[in-house]
Amino acid sequence: MNDSDVTGANPASSAPSPSSTPEQAFTALLEGNRRFVDGDVLHPHQDEARRRLLETGQAPYASVLGCSDSRVPVELLFDQGFGDVFVSRNAGHVLGRSMQASVEFAVAVLGVRVVLVLGHESCGAVGATVEAIQEGTQLPGEMPILVEHVRDHLDPEDPAAHAVEAHVLGTLDELRERSSIVREAEDRGEIVLAGAVYGLTGGTVRVVSGPEA
Repeated sequence: MNDSDVTGANPASSAPSPSSTPEQAFTALLEGNRRFVDGDVLHPHQDEARRRLLETGQAPYASVLGCSDSRVPVELLFDQGFGDVFVSRNAGHVLGRSMQASVEFAVAVLGVRVVLVLGHESCGAVGATVEAIQEGTQLPGEMPILVEHVRDHLDPEDPAAHAVEAHVLGTLDELRERSSIVREAEDRGEIVLAGAVYGLTGGTVRVVSGPEA
């Protein structure tokens, strides 16, 4: 199965064509969010034909590294369907080894043209980190690992200041520093690497780093 087989499954879809540039693919992803906010969703690539077409392979055009929060369903808020977006999620979108490997797989094996780090308002992991810095509180079990990953991205003097945005930008910096696969793909112009924050109230994805920031 090639890219044209996958992206051509639903004529109503606004998914980018295989010949689209990374910037055009990023614009297409954001246009899906605008449809979601406006209540004008297409629900593309969500029928049986699309599902069957993907039985033997996938060719998503975007990779999203996001938070596990149940209020942030990535495919819904970008108005995408089967096979469009390769999504990796954990609490606080922290960049552990498995998350990094997932993004690298999307870039090196699947050939995505967009890598988006997506934070969101009222993120529990970010909020817990702010409390840990300000009050010295500690989460039970294995949850302190979340604080360890987020802490260095925040201002130690005022950790609550733009905390979610700061964590998104810090995650982007870590991804570039740690992953030669991602960094070199960006340097070659093969991908757009961007960061954004999802607003729970309005539903808008606000770009904080990338072509439309």
